[in-house]
Amino acid sequence: MPPRGPHTRTVPKLISRPLPLHVWLAVPVLFAAAVLGVTGTIGLLLGAEWQATLSLALFGTAAAVTALISVGTEWPRRRRVFVRIAYPIAFFTVGIVVDGTPVPAVVAVVVGLPALVTIGHLCRQERPRRSVVVD
Repeated sequence: MPPRGPHTRTVPKLISRPLPLHVWLAVPVLFAAAVLGVTGTIGLLLGAEWQATLSLALFGTAAAVTALISVGTEWPRRRRVFVRIAYPIAFFTVGIVVDGTPVPAVVAVVVGLPALVTIGHLCRQERPRRSVVVD
């Protein structure tokens, strides 16, 4: 371990290992479902008359998150560029097709809250286990 000075602190390491491909493929689906679930839950708690809606903004954000985290993913050699680009675009295209589709609040909650728990589990499972010393 390197010597520690008076202004040295331990910083969590952000990328400890590549993200498995199956986790990366699940991210946009889990993200969209979790947001829909939170929206549905808030609607039920407030007694709102509106329903959660599948929107292009929801799918676009999920596609953007997927594209951003593709940097730290384990990729099969031959499919690297194709999958990194095509999958977020395909998810965004689905958003264009289903834009404006209402989802009953109860369905949104039943689908979304388990997705939120799954995201929490995956984050805990994939989080870095080491810290690095920064001078």
